Amino acid sequence: MCMSIEIDLHQIQKDVLVFLLFKRQENFSGLNRTGVPSDQFNFHLRRLIELGLVKRSKNKTYRLTPNGKEFSNRLDTESRTYEKQAKIGVLICCVQEFGGETNYLIQQRLKEPYFGFYGFLTGKVRLGETVFETALRELKEETGYAGKVKLVGIKHKMDYSKDGNLLEDKFFFVMKATDIKGNMTKKFEGGRNIWATEKEIFKLPNLFDGVKDTLDLVKQNKVTFLEKQYKISKF
Repeated sequence: MCMSIEIDLHQIQKDVLVFLLFKRQENFSGLNRTGVPSDQFNFHLRRLIELGLVKRSKNKTYRLTPNGKEFSNRLDTESRTYEKQAKIGVLICCVQEFGGETNYLIQQRLKEPYFGFYGFLTGKVRLGETVFETALRELKEETGYAGKVKLVGIKHKMDYSKDGNLLEDKFFFVMKATDIKGNMTKKFEGGRNIWATEKEIFKLPNLFDGVKDTLDLVKQNKVTFLEKQYKISKF
C-alpha cells in the first residue's frame, strides 16, 4: 500500500529520505552527515522504519523501501517540501436519445466546493485503477447505470479566482457513455441527476465553466486534448 503524502515528517527525516534517493544504501554515520547526537538521530531513523519508508539491512546499512521510494520521490530535493500536483479524474458524458432528441445526463453538485452547480459526472481515478474502470465504477455508483464508455478527450482545467489565485487544477479523461442500461439514481449523497437536451442545459443556473467545451469534445470523432484556464466567480 502506498503511503499518503500528507504525513508530517521532521526535517531530519526528510533529509534522510532525500539523501537515500541518490544512494542505494548507507550506514548510520554516513546518513548522519550533520552530526546530530546519535540518540536523537537514531530516534528519527526508527521513526522512518516504523512508517515503512526505510529498512535496515543485515549488514547494518539503511535503504528506502518501495513505499519510501515512491514517497520520497514526491519531495522537492531543494526545499524538502511536497510537490503539489494536479488532480486526476474522469469526466463522463452520458448520451441517450429520448423522443428523437439527444439528451445528456447532468449532475447537480450538492457538496462543497461548487455547491449547487450543474455539470457532467466526474470522479477521481483510484490508485491502480484504469480510467475505464474508474468511469464504469463512477457511472454505477453515482447514477445506477451501466453502459459503454469511450475516451473522447483529455481536458486540463485550471480554475482561478477573479484575483488570479489558482483554486483547482485538474486533468480529466473525458468519456462518452452510450448504451445506457439500468434505473437511474435520481438523488444521492452529494448530488442529483437529470437528463436534459443541450438547449435545456444552457438554461440551467450555476452551470460549470467548460460544459460547452466538453460537449464539443463529445461530438467529435477523434480524441482531442484541451487545456484551458477559467475565471471562477463562485467556489
